[in-house]
Amino acid sequence: MICYKPFWNTLSKSNESTYSLIKHHNISGSTIQKLRENKPLNTTTLNDLCRILNCAIQDIAEYIPSDDDQIL
Repeated sequence: MICYKPFWNTLSKSNESTYSLIKHHNISGSTIQKLRENKPLNTTTLNDLCRILNCAIQDIAEYIPSDDDQIL
């Protein structure tokens, strides 16, 4: 499972907010909701968040093994 807990920590340490991401950086409200619910995001969105927050991918997301992961 991909978890976005690092995103929330990174966001709280930045000068940005969910409001500024939506209003000033054109991140959609549905993307913010996906981050809240640990739903899949595309890599373009992850790239945009890293650029906006000036951080690395591990500051946005982490992989946590889960029994709910799809069988390979």
